[in-house]
Amino acid sequence: MTQYQPPHINRKLNVQTWWLTALLILINVGLFIWQIATGVDISDPAMKDAIYWGADFTPLTFTGQPERLFTSMFFHFGLVHLMLNMWALYIFGNVAESLFGRFYFIGMYLLAGLFGSLLSSYMTIQNGHELLQHFDQSLLPHVSAGASGAVMGLGAALTVLSLFPPLPHQAYILDKKALLMIMAINLIFGFVATGINNAAHIGGMIIGAFLALMWYLSYVSKLKTILKILGLLGAVIITGGFYMYCVKINTPLLPLWHEIIIQNPDIIP
Repeated sequence: MTQYQPPHINRKLNVQTWWLTALLILINVGLFIWQIATGVDISDPAMKDAIYWGADFTPLTFTGQPERLFTSMFFHFGLVHLMLNMWALYIFGNVAESLFGRFYFIGMYLLAGLFGSLLSSYMTIQNGHELLQHFDQSLLPHVSAGASGAVMGLGAALTVLSLFPPLPHQAYILDKKALLMIMAINLIFGFVATGINNAAHIGGMIIGAFLALMWYLSYVSKLKTILKILGLLGAVIITGGFYMYCVKINTPLLPLWHEIIIQNPDIIP
C-alpha cells in the first residue's frame, strides 16, 4: 500500500492520522493487562475467566445476554492471540481509517465484529439442532472471542477497494495482489487449523466488503453522504435482521442451553 504523495514524515508513525486505530489497540491491550492483573492466565485463559470477561458463549448469549456479541470483541485467549490481532489491526486499521474516514471506519469495525460474532453463534445454533438429534462431543458450544472478525472486516474492505480504479482523492494505492493473498491465506488457515473461529472471520468480511462497496459507489455516483449513510444503515439492518433470525431458530434450543448452564455451574460466573 503506497501513497500518491507521501508526506515528509511517515504517516504510519504520525498517530494523529490513525488515532482511532491506536485507541482501539490501547483498549484491547489495556483490558488484557487488567485481566492478567486479576489472575487470568496470560497464555491460556480458563473458560470461566473468558465467560466472566464477556466472551461469546451461545447458551448465555441467546438466553438474555446479547451484549456478549459486542464484549467478546475485546477479550483475547492469551498473549499470542492478542498480539496477532493487534498487529493486524495496526496494519489494516491505520490505512482504513485514513481512507474511509473515522466515522465510517469505526462503524465498519464494530459492525463487522458484531456480524462476525453473530455468524459464529449461528454456526453454534446449527450444531445445537444436530446435537438434539444425536450426541456428539464436537457439537457442544464453544467459547469464542477476539477482534479478528472486526479486523478481517477491515481487511476485506481494503481488498474490495483494491479491485476498483483508485479515486482521485484516495490517500493510498492498494496492492491488490498482496491483499488478496493475505486474505486467502487467513481463510485457508482458518479452515485447516483447529481452534480458529473462521465463521467470525467470514462474517466480518461480509460486512467489510459490503461497506467498502457502498463507500466506493458513494464517490462514483457523487452521492457521497447519502450512500455512506445508507451503507451504514444497511449494515445495521443486515446485522439486526440476522440477529432476529438467530433468536428465532434458537428458540427450540433454549431447554438445551439451560441444561448446559445448570450442568456447568463451575464455568458460569
